[in-house]
Amino acid sequence: MKFDDFNFSPPINAAIKQLGFQTPTPIQEAVIPLIQSGESVVGQSQTGSGKSHAFLLPLIDQLVDKADTQLVITAPSRELAEQLYHTASDIIAAFDWEIHIERAYGGIDSQAQEAKLQTAVPQIVIGTPGRLLALAERRLIDLYHVGHFVVDEADMTLDMGFLGTVDQIAGQMPDDLKMYVFSATVPDKLKPFLNKYMAHPQWVVIDAGNQISENVENILIPVRGRDRKALLYDVLTIGQPYLAIIFANTKETVDELYTYLHDQGLSVAKIHGDLSARERKRVMRQINHLDFQYVVASDLASRGLDIDGVSDVINYEIPNEIEFFIHRVGRTGRRGLSGRSITLYHPDEWPAVEYLMDKGLTFEIKDIRNGQWVKAQDPNARQNRKKQHKDAEDPKIRAMINQNKKKKVKPGYKKKLQENIKSYKQKQRRQKHRHR
Repeated sequence: MKFDDFNFSPPINAAIKQLGFQTPTPIQEAVIPLIQSGESVVGQSQTGSGKSHAFLLPLIDQLVDKADTQLVITAPSRELAEQLYHTASDIIAAFDWEIHIERAYGGIDSQAQEAKLQTAVPQIVIGTPGRLLALAERRLIDLYHVGHFVVDEADMTLDMGFLGTVDQIAGQMPDDLKMYVFSATVPDKLKPFLNKYMAHPQWVVIDAGNQISENVENILIPVRGRDRKALLYDVLTIGQPYLAIIFANTKETVDELYTYLHDQGLSVAKIHGDLSARERKRVMRQINHLDFQYVVASDLASRGLDIDGVSDVINYEIPNEIEFFIHRVGRTGRRGLSGRSITLYHPDEWPAVEYLMDKGLTFEIKDIRNGQWVKAQDPNARQNRKKQHKDAEDPKIRAMINQNKKKKVKPGYKKKLQENIKSYKQKQRRQKHRHR
């Protein structure tokens, strides 16, 4: 399929050409026709899959030259909202009539914004839920004529406690509203919201296992008895990466790593949720200007980091959810460039690595010796020698094996037994991973 097959208007086609797009991604190929046909959509897709353009292109194409707010988009963080704003701005630049986009997130001069909104009605409003609702409550924007409402990164919106605010925003919109919800996952707590506003949505699910670029080299490096921060320093200073992002699981660890790496003389910045909007904007501007070679970030920041030229992603710790791993690694290997993902792990964390492998991710195990990358032994080789003994110690697996010894079993039972044992062990690893 090509973008020409969507029969976009000339301005949208001009924007696509200017952006250099050749063929639609799977999420674009699935979602664009649904939006064009007037369907509400729930799209499940990872960061880096092209979902922003999957809804922005057809929705902007449906705007009319009228002084009404027609399209509203919410994102759970300022970085994500700003990213959407710039993406939408690139698209509307091809139109021969003026489309006004209003930003509703931190870092905007509120007095200047209020003065502008009193004289000009935006066709598009993009923002975080709290700021957007505040503008509506102050009657600076009118949601009654909105025809299309996008909730981007809905699971993250839920996790950050903003879904109630999104509910209030949607409650001010007309009954015939078309809603589009995009999320990496669709947890059960999100479904009541979907059922309230979306009677018969079209579901589009893009397999997460295919969302890591083939251009990314996935490396595991064992910590063993070494100091993890010292090992991180060694990883970062081999080969001098163009730009490396180091991900940690908590804001406290981000601060700790930032201080450590700064004290080692590295050019490093940090990004996490406790930074003020002004500080985040300043740091992101410096990062994009290549003022830093290294960036330490938290998981909640990972979806909002749209930085060109990231050569390396370092998982200082294994994330608690596979979705975060996908978001992290998705920062590199973009736009056809090669990238590298390096994950530090302790032997105690191997079950978490196996959990990622169960989801279809593959790794090459390496180590650092004398300042050089070398291949390391697969820990499975040692584990497999103990496999039968460990299996026999598990009462449930032992019961499965004993059952297999019974006479008159059905053909193919042994194969079925091995599948049952594998499924049981995978379930054990998932449960152990969730309680880490």
